[in-house]
Amino acid sequence: MLAHNHMRLFNRFAIILAALAPLAAHAQYTHTSGENIIAPSGKPLAMRCTNFGNWMVPEGYMWQISGHIQSATELETFITELIGPDRAHAFWQSWRDTYITQDDVHLLHQAGFNCVRVPFHYKFFQSEDAEGFRLVDRLVQWARAENIQLILDMHAAPGGQTGSNIDDSNGFPWLFKDATAQQQYLSTWQRIAHHYRNEPTILGYDLLNEPLPNYPSVSPMNSLLEPLYKRVAAVIRKVDPHHILILEAAHWDTNFTVFGAPFDPNTIYEFHHYGGPTPTLSTIQRYLDFRAKYHIPLWLGEAGENNDEWIAGFRTLVEQNNIGWAFWPYKKMGSHSAIETVTRPADWDAIVAYTKLPAGVAQHTTNLAQRPDQAVIDRAIVDLLHNIQLAHCTTNMGYLHALLPNTTIDEHTGH
Repeated sequence: MLAHNHMRLFNRFAIILAALAPLAAHAQYTHTSGENIIAPSGKPLAMRCTNFGNWMVPEGYMWQISGHIQSATELETFITELIGPDRAHAFWQSWRDTYITQDDVHLLHQAGFNCVRVPFHYKFFQSEDAEGFRLVDRLVQWARAENIQLILDMHAAPGGQTGSNIDDSNGFPWLFKDATAQQQYLSTWQRIAHHYRNEPTILGYDLLNEPLPNYPSVSPMNSLLEPLYKRVAAVIRKVDPHHILILEAAHWDTNFTVFGAPFDPNTIYEFHHYGGPTPTLSTIQRYLDFRAKYHIPLWLGEAGENNDEWIAGFRTLVEQNNIGWAFWPYKKMGSHSAIETVTRPADWDAIVAYTKLPAGVAQHTTNLAQRPDQAVIDRAIVDLLHNIQLAHCTTNMGYLHALLPNTTIDEHTGH
């Protein structure tokens, strides 16, 4: 009888341990609880982040280029036109290896940031040995050493989710209509989730950046967004039960009416906001109402491109309402509305002027006559790769203090 009781107690203990095991594993990762984001320490996490825009998804405006060269592919084609295929390949390798380095991550830690949103292009994650994994694996090591977490943001999805330059698409959000693009989207996220399933430095997966603009011609597709999220969540959860899923709304991530009740218990709902006067409570009230209805965490994934006063005002507003933030971007050329300013190359005016010529190979005779000398082009490209390195950038102290008023970084010790 005594042995039987001991066996019953042992079995109950085993059942309890089995039930607690997933919770213990879950606690090793940042996760959600009600309206809060919880760090592995068990304490609420106030997310203070920046965005590594222009790194794996370059954008023309951050190169101070206007006109028809704006998307990643357009920039890649333009660089190839300037310096040829072989040198262009070497250029982009150098760009991705030096735009973000260990020094950049160290600076962010010193300044007081605790996470980084990492926009990526799906094309860099199409095999287990793809370049994207090399880049992010290295970034994970640097971030872990600096106690910074990473959010992986699919900024450019297969087929495109907006039809604009920001997702490197072909002019239409084909992700929502094309079965092949959707399958590639699902398989890419499952590959990423499998690779990082045991990595607590990764805070979560931002499943789709700014899907479906507020254009009448594409708004009827709004109803397709949440079903796609449910499909990708299902394939991720097959390989990764721990990491947070982050959902962005339609209409450049502003229209939460596309969402029903949460379908995954470990989810953050993200919104973006740009432009206008300094936001007031009414600016974010619809998001607060959504949080109150479903008791889920909110996060500001992008805001910025404005003056320091606006940055400080909006940052204060969201913090007062228990919303973490990630302002855009960390680094860009010739602008103070970023943490770091890349100095404009000396010959850049000639490059910019060339981009303003009519597009298309049919214009090649006219355009060749106005093409800068190759020596000018070569100097500009060399200078650009030199200037994007942190040691040659300028830290914008007004912008930094607008985000982190108590930062210990100053203009004399920033680098």
